[in-house]
Amino acid sequence: MNQNTKTENPILVERYRGQVLESFHRGAICMVDKDGKVIYSVGDIHQVCFPRSALKLFQIIPLLESGAVDKFGFTMEEVAIMCGSHNGETDHLRVVNSILKKIGLDKSRLKCGAQYPTLNEDRNALIKADIHPDDAHNNCSGKHAGFLAYCVFHNLDLDTYLQPHHPMQMAIKKITAEMHEYPEEHLDTSMDGCSAPIFSIPVYNQAIGYKNLTYPDKFGKVRIENCKTIVEAVTSYPFMIGGHKRYCTEMMKVCGSRIFGKTGADGIYSIGFIKEQIGCCIKIDDGLMGPQYSVAQELIEKTNIFQKDQLSSLYHYIESPIVNWNKFTTGVQKVNEEVFDGVPRLG
Repeated sequence: MNQNTKTENPILVERYRGQVLESFHRGAICMVDKDGKVIYSVGDIHQVCFPRSALKLFQIIPLLESGAVDKFGFTMEEVAIMCGSHNGETDHLRVVNSILKKIGLDKSRLKCGAQYPTLNEDRNALIKADIHPDDAHNNCSGKHAGFLAYCVFHNLDLDTYLQPHHPMQMAIKKITAEMHEYPEEHLDTSMDGCSAPIFSIPVYNQAIGYKNLTYPDKFGKVRIENCKTIVEAVTSYPFMIGGHKRYCTEMMKVCGSRIFGKTGADGIYSIGFIKEQIGCCIKIDDGLMGPQYSVAQELIEKTNIFQKDQLSSLYHYIESPIVNWNKFTTGVQKVNEEVFDGVPRLG
């Protein structure tokens, strides 16, 4: 269907100036149970888009299944940053450099591109010290360090590890298709912001993918253990997934015993409900980063898994004032409550 003629997705997040709806963000949401049945959805859940960094939890699976983690002695913290989109803070650089040291390489072999740290204080510290950012500061450097580890373990070419036909990337594509229960030949390959291959997947199948991380029984013993490792790593070391002032980190610090989540650029957020074996994918149509966190937090609250007081530190993601440069409140950003009436109560 032509993207210009399809039915519009519902409004998920609204921005008011005074009492007037000034702008809004449409999108789609899909939640599936362990059998792949849709238990809640809004919008076009079959629209195709890229998971972007939400794919990182699958891009690490070939490394885990290779035996390289044991060979190099990678810690759970190091596994976590391979799944993360970090801020480039001091602790993030420490862990990335630890991975590289264990495989006998340095940051010059990373090909994700130089990027300033996310937070102003870290960015300004580099500028004041007249230090240029490098590839290790890139939010995807943990993933790329994991890519290099796979290549070293299998004695594969390091210079071409980002090419779609590199053996490692072909292994990632195969596992991506398996875990999302989507035909490999239907995966359109493009280039992500860090230059790694990325694959297009319908919203429904992205939800299936996160369900399968919580319930991988159909894939056999090795895959089951590796999915458990991924979930344990990201929930045990949420700081490695983002960092200070990041939703993934803040949410899993509160909810990590039951829920894990990962953001992706251009408005993606994917969630796994561990005990319930449920997967969820959110896509904000305009690609703005931020509204997907509002939607994710509203979904979490509506499930009743946690008491409201347990989630109080995260409520600002659901509704927050819009403040101008004089610190005057000019309006509010909030979720469109009507959309969430059908969210299943899980608690």
